[in-house]
Amino acid sequence: MALKSSALYVRRRRANQIGMVLSMVAMALGLSALLWILVVLFGNGLAALDWSIFVNDTPAPGSEGGGLRNAMVGSLMIVGLAVLVSTPVGILAGIYLTEFGDTSKTAEFTRFITDIMLSAPSIVLGLFVYAIAVSTFGHFSGYAGSLALALIAIPVVMRTTENRLRLVPGSLRGAAFALGAPRWKVTTMVTLRAARSGVITGLLLAVARISGETAPLLFTALNNQFFSTDMGSPMANLPVVIFQFAMSPYENWIRLAWAGALVITLTVLLLNILARVFLRDKSGA
Repeated sequence: MALKSSALYVRRRRANQIGMVLSMVAMALGLSALLWILVVLFGNGLAALDWSIFVNDTPAPGSEGGGLRNAMVGSLMIVGLAVLVSTPVGILAGIYLTEFGDTSKTAEFTRFITDIMLSAPSIVLGLFVYAIAVSTFGHFSGYAGSLALALIAIPVVMRTTENRLRLVPGSLRGAAFALGAPRWKVTTMVTLRAARSGVITGLLLAVARISGETAPLLFTALNNQFFSTDMGSPMANLPVVIFQFAMSPYENWIRLAWAGALVITLTVLLLNILARVFLRDKSGA
């Protein structure tokens, strides 16, 4: 019996070691690919990054100089409106799925639709918005772009909110109910507050997801060579400008494409760092 136990222990230990080695190899391959991408991005992006890209608009084909001011402003407006729309919808839907309609048929159907939207290619959502908004009104617009990005962000916010709320201990809710607090107050003042760091993390994931989306904006916001803040008309945006400039034969446009890609990467990185710092300070207090 002791020999069998010893042999079983040896097999399990060998299997564990093999699993650890394979996991480390997979992690090393993933990190290597990520570092390779970052090295290439920073190497080309930093060489093209200067102050002029923040104060000048996109240049005409074949011309020198220029910048990305109109594309940056357009992206901020389109993504900002998408976040304003998707945040309350996603959080409230996640609260309903967890706190109010957990086992209902509506919640089950909502989760099914959410899973479909999470796995659907972004170009499909772009075509959907093109059919219901762009074709209906007869022109591209920043509002249509924000709607397409909001449809991408809502399932991400909803799913992360639901998963985070489920991690809140049931005893915390029970203690609040024992004090006579109504369900809406327990949800907003106790449960949601306990899960706020995870909810904000989900929001940042959604922002990171939609910040670089190109396909939906090609069918909705399109592009604009000139500076414009009119959301009812075609608007310049960084993803589409990067796509068009990177595919062009002009060296100046390719340089601006690298600079735009670096700006998007640094913006998402800065948002994540700031959120983690502020959340850590609040939890420590």
